[in-house]
Amino acid sequence: MSSAVRENDAHVPSEIELGRRAYRRRQNGTSVAIAFASTLVFAILVWVFVVNTPGWTAVQQSFFNLDVAIEAFPRVIEGLWLNIRVLFFAAIGVLIFSVALALLRTLRGPIFFPLRALATGYTDLFRGMPLIIVLYLVGFGIPGLGIFPRMPSEFWGTIALILTYSAYVSEVFRAGIEAVHPSQRLAARALGLSHGQTMRKIVMPQAVRKVTPALMNDFVAMQKDVGLISVLGAIDAVRAAQIETAATYNFTPYVLAGLLFVLLAWPMIRLTDWYTARMRRREQMGSIV
Repeated sequence: MSSAVRENDAHVPSEIELGRRAYRRRQNGTSVAIAFASTLVFAILVWVFVVNTPGWTAVQQSFFNLDVAIEAFPRVIEGLWLNIRVLFFAAIGVLIFSVALALLRTLRGPIFFPLRALATGYTDLFRGMPLIIVLYLVGFGIPGLGIFPRMPSEFWGTIALILTYSAYVSEVFRAGIEAVHPSQRLAARALGLSHGQTMRKIVMPQAVRKVTPALMNDFVAMQKDVGLISVLGAIDAVRAAQIETAATYNFTPYVLAGLLFVLLAWPMIRLTDWYTARMRRREQMGSIV
């Protein structure tokens, strides 16, 4: 009993430690107040500068017209729903294909050299080629072969996104796999696990935890790039904004589409920042000064 009491007493913070924590809280509150005040002052100065420029009235009418935004909103939001559907299926396809590529590139032994070379060539090709060119090649080139049934343009846009982003994400997975210490694999094989069981139960869970922030950032980037499917003629948010702009001779629909994409990406951006900070705190355990 006495040892249990001593163990519990050891976890009670001292008065000095409590004072330090109170000081840190006060300092954090002061820092937040100063940051808020400086940001507010900076925003006011920028606003005053912009509204006093000679061309502000024309720019406001052409890019920030509330009446035009309200009129274009139903069609732009309908196009955004297409972007969300494409993003959903593209994310699933990228996840599956990129993991397969990463596993191929981590295979050992000379017998697997052709697979490793194929996976390496694929990632080099699609990491170096701009997404918009892949969209043109896939969206217009593959249907031109005449060997596939007629498919909507958003289908080919989804395929192009999967092909391009799988090359990037597979390298993220591969980096996570190689970051797992070799002793983990050796221990698993010593326990009788096969190569597949070792990758599935030991290596991949650790690898995914290591690269989760990078994967979340790639997903944010894909949320933005999904708007490029408009070059294939799909009536997404960007294409709908283009149609509205052509009808009204006003660029406000483009601004509206951009704001909707920001709102779509904002939750994931904040979640990425929160998760990254959480991992940093757990790894460094308060070592940040």
